[in-house]
Amino acid sequence: MSESKNLTIFNDENWGTEVGNSKQLTIVDVWAPWCGPCRVIGPVMEELADDYAGKIKVGKLNADDNAMAHQLGVSGIPTILFMREGQEVDRVVGAVPKQMLIDKIEYHLAG
Repeated sequence: MSESKNLTIFNDENWGTEVGNSKQLTIVDVWAPWCGPCRVIGPVMEELADDYAGKIKVGKLNADDNAMAHQLGVSGIPTILFMREGQEVDRVVGAVPKQMLIDKIEYHLAG
């Protein structure tokens, strides 16, 4: 499966621009290539990126390659962070059902 064109790849270099300065709700999938549950949630994140294109920003942050994951206090992966203007507003740890992520997205968009 090819990655969604709506999915952003976050890293230490672009974090400030893509997440810190973003007024949009930003969903960050903190993952690693060796993580089985991360491979399960990956396609869900791509679907959400397409489903919510133009409304929110959805992307991935490789925990192995970026110190930002540690700075955010991520201790287990996958961790899905919900960010607004660089501040964490919610987090989910583990491969959770798509509907749970949709519910959280809708809650934060309404708020």
